[in-house]
Amino acid sequence: MENKLQKQSIKNWAEEDRPREKLLLKGNQALSNAELLAILIGSGNREESAVELSKKILHSVGNNLNELGLRSIQHLSSSFRGIGEAKAITIIAALELGRRRKLEEALIKEKITTSEDMFLIFHPILSDLQHEETWVLFLNRANRVVDRKKMSAGGLTGSVVDVKMIMKEAIACLASSIVLVHNHPSGNCLPSDPDRVATQRLKDACIIFEISLLDHLIIAGDNYFSFADEEMI
Repeated sequence: MENKLQKQSIKNWAEEDRPREKLLLKGNQALSNAELLAILIGSGNREESAVELSKKILHSVGNNLNELGLRSIQHLSSSFRGIGEAKAITIIAALELGRRRKLEEALIKEKITTSEDMFLIFHPILSDLQHEETWVLFLNRANRVVDRKKMSAGGLTGSVVDVKMIMKEAIACLASSIVLVHNHPSGNCLPSDPDRVATQRLKDACIIFEISLLDHLIIAGDNYFSFADEEMI
């Protein structure tokens, strides 16, 4: 058993194969997801090295970092030997930093020209949620972002589209156009009948105030549906 553990220990690996040393020698792009995760958790357990344990964790979520970000601290600490609360918190915190970085990168491009531009802004906000939220993007005449606001949060199957509140916010920031955005936690990005009704109600209200409803975007994980792209608005 002792020889086996010695072979599995990262300290006994060639220097270029150790995650920290490999990052220093070759840069962060040279590391696999498992190696990066191993740096975070620092150590494995009596049977597995940090890298092997990291591979097991990633395998449990289909090697999908977005899925890993949905796991709770309790789930991680109770499902994997060698992952206590402190290591689970470290993993969750690192993934949240990554999500926020994606959000900030998306906001660098302030001018909206396509539905993909809108998706890139809201994907970090909505893709991982287990409940529905409704957001609105407010734009000026040049289609540059003036503001974005969460208008409501609901349950697993719905959130409120309050037309009055949306129009109040649009007028307050002197928006020339708006984009309605919400998510479907089910993973199905196709619009429901209530989605279609809410879109029409908001479009009718926008006409009164000479504000354009550019699009209604539904985000479901890594996919989205655009009313404008499908010529439904």
